[in-house]
Amino acid sequence: MSILEAIIIAIVEGLTEFLPVSSTGHMIITQALLGMESSDFVKAFTVIIQFGAILSVVVLYWKRFFRLNPIVVFDKEAVHGMSAGKKGWTYLIRFIHKFDFYWKLFIAVVPAGVIGLLLGDQIDALLENVTVVAVMLVLGGIFMLFVDKWFNKPSQEQSMGWRRALKIGFFQCIAMIPGVSRSMATIVGGMTTGLTRKNAAEFSFFLAVPTMAAAAGYKLYQLLKDPINAAMLKENSLLLVIGNVVAFVVAILAIRFFIDFLTRYGFKAFGIYRIIVGTLLLVLILSGVGLSMV
Repeated sequence: MSILEAIIIAIVEGLTEFLPVSSTGHMIITQALLGMESSDFVKAFTVIIQFGAILSVVVLYWKRFFRLNPIVVFDKEAVHGMSAGKKGWTYLIRFIHKFDFYWKLFIAVVPAGVIGLLLGDQIDALLENVTVVAVMLVLGGIFMLFVDKWFNKPSQEQSMGWRRALKIGFFQCIAMIPGVSRSMATIVGGMTTGLTRKNAAEFSFFLAVPTMAAAAGYKLYQLLKDPINAAMLKENSLLLVIGNVVAFVVAILAIRFFIDFLTRYGFKAFGIYRIIVGTLLLVLILSGVGLSMV
């Protein structure tokens, strides 16, 4: 992989990771257009540069991402006169309340984590099927043409409860089908619970941090366990650094654009775009162009 190829792939990752257009499908097309072989390093590169995209969310929303509710957990005055058991329960409730934002993220991550552990091999096998990616891009695009009409009545209550977080977490599991788009699944999941498009998108970004970090971290751990793969990553460390930096910068720009565009215009344009990309993939497949998953 050349430096130019690394930059191009990182730009694609940064642009598409948080948009409801499927980064997987775009990686396939990019690799095909560049005539790149799906080598072990290319596969590792596309996983590792996700850390740059993840960091963009943390930096862009750092005030909200590192937030704790203003409560003193072990406030002696609050439990004065209580029995030992009631004191312990009160401290637990106050502890949960203080870290409420992170508990909601944890609850939303659990469904995908469980399914990923139980069906990891089947999911990996499905990722090899490029036709599935193309078909899901088209079907997802058609669905997105009508999302704004179906979920156009957000509720007045916009706070994130545990039931709402859990439901979004189950929607995220749908994104394990390649071509669906994790962003699309979680944003639509949020809108079905009554969240506004903006709030649903922002929670989708927050949820991406632990979800993507866990998935990418696990794959990186598997790579580093193998001395050959570890040496491969070390030899190409410059490309990895460049890829993460580019993905980080581009993802910040993409997130800012997406929030503004989504709030103003909704999903229809993204739906049309997905249909075009999915159709292009199907044309490439039917024309016999060699495509492989990255």
